[in-house]
Amino acid sequence: MMITAVVVTYNRLQYLKKVISALNNQSKKLDSIIVVNNGSTDGTKEWLSEQTGLFVINQENVGGSGGFYRGIKEAFDQGFDWIWCMDDDVYPREDCLRELLSKDNDDFGIFCPKRIMGGKIFNAEFKKLNLSNPFRDMHQLPLTEEDVTGNEVVTIEAMAFEGPLIKREVVEKIGLPNKDLFIIYDDTDYAYRCTLAGFKVVYVPTAIIDKENFISNKTNYEIVKSGKWKLWYSIRNGSYFRHHYGKNIVFKFYNKIPTYIHYTCAMLFNLVINNKKYEWKDIIRLWSMYKAGLGERLGKM
Repeated sequence: MMITAVVVTYNRLQYLKKVISALNNQSKKLDSIIVVNNGSTDGTKEWLSEQTGLFVINQENVGGSGGFYRGIKEAFDQGFDWIWCMDDDVYPREDCLRELLSKDNDDFGIFCPKRIMGGKIFNAEFKKLNLSNPFRDMHQLPLTEEDVTGNEVVTIEAMAFEGPLIKREVVEKIGLPNKDLFIIYDDTDYAYRCTLAGFKVVYVPTAIIDKENFISNKTNYEIVKSGKWKLWYSIRNGSYFRHHYGKNIVFKFYNKIPTYIHYTCAMLFNLVINNKKYEWKDIIRLWSMYKAGLGERLGKM
């Protein structure tokens, strides 16, 4: 049984060092660590060139989805049985990998750890995706306190690329992540494809991974200004996911419309009070991103 970790990084050298250290200190030893460097300019490439025991891929910045596409492909081509994926800002605790593996079952395809951020459980997984009722949120049944504090695995349909352990059989059957998504929804897309293929995606509350807290010291204004580009990907990719997997025509086209109307009103309000969070062109772009997601193929933004 050969196990590798795939870490995707971009300009977070100080955190990447902590990730690599945590991976090397696992009680269940890894056979390999693959690092996909998405064109970092902060000295990451130079630091990686000085390390031993790492398989390094340097490429242009193609986002998290492009990074995991390349890393999982490399791991699969090298013949690994298990592929443990994570961003460069999460640190698995010593027994995390061992706990994930201990839950192995023929029906399970992806095993996701519990994330802790700032001393609290970071819970963004959902047990069910609504893809038919256009008047309900798509994400249904968030994990309960009993789910996240218990010892039993919980079946989920929405995950994050922050520690999922993926069986080789899953990659054989469903292929690689959708690299055109760049960021956001690439993990949900992969988890749902896994579910459609007949595998279960499970949340393992006894496997713990610590998550860096980046936003605790930022104001709402700073978050909006630094993350506006993420909003465009969220809109485009959310539209794509609903259109691609929706189970009826109404859901495919209209489930997210109320949210986009909310965004439009919020932008108009901010323009009226002139707080410089948004520009007039942002309203036009919001709806262009929605339309872009309705295509079956996503081009560069």
